[in-house]
Amino acid sequence: MKLLEKKVAAVTGGGSGIGRSVALLYAENGARVCVSDIDGEGGKKTVQQIEEAGGEAFFFKADAGKAEDNRKMVEATVEKYGALHIAFNNAGVTGPQALIGECSVEEWDRALRINLSGVFYGMRYQIPEMLKAGGGVIVNMSSVLGKVAFEGSSAYVASKHGLLGLTKTAALEYSGQGIRTVAVGPGFIQTPMISNNLSEDEVEMVRQMHPIGRLGKAEEVAELVLWLSSDKASFVSGAYIPVDGGYLAR
Repeated sequence: MKLLEKKVAAVTGGGSGIGRSVALLYAENGARVCVSDIDGEGGKKTVQQIEEAGGEAFFFKADAGKAEDNRKMVEATVEKYGALHIAFNNAGVTGPQALIGECSVEEWDRALRINLSGVFYGMRYQIPEMLKAGGGVIVNMSSVLGKVAFEGSSAYVASKHGLLGLTKTAALEYSGQGIRTVAVGPGFIQTPMISNNLSEDEVEMVRQMHPIGRLGKAEEVAELVLWLSSDKASFVSGAYIPVDGGYLAR
């Protein structure tokens, strides 16, 4: 039996990178998947890849930083598949690259809206449906920068730190009602977020910060997310689990 047989999952930021890898792996393991992204082309491509591999999925265009979009996405998933059992709240942005004293207020607000408030908005509407379904799993995308700082990335660091507090609070509130909530903390992963925002020199700099000697792959993060989303992780709730090539061991 597949790990997620008869489960319904929602993935935000599913149009590329880690989100796409998780959506593909969820479907491969039996889940029916709502792929959500603000990027329609990328999201539809993920659905196409799932369907070509024999899985079942649909695309829902949404801005993860808007409460109403999150509500509509959850409603669409339940309407199409009858329930919601798993949510991977993955959508995020890097935020402004600037010292705190020079940081754009507007860009700060945008990063916190998408990376932190957006996850709250998702959970706000995911949790009631999971309770109706008899339980579920929420996996939130944090970062190694949810545990340590990084110069010039105050908004991203603050949002990912805040996400850990939100995740732990949800675990206290809902673990007894059958909803496990966990956070994953990737190191620097080879995704469009890296390639579109860092120069070759900056990529080399962060590569050297990983004792394993390389950046991670989206598929490696997806394997952890899959395990956490399955019954094999049935006693894991409120945890923050890094997948970072030794980054936090420094």
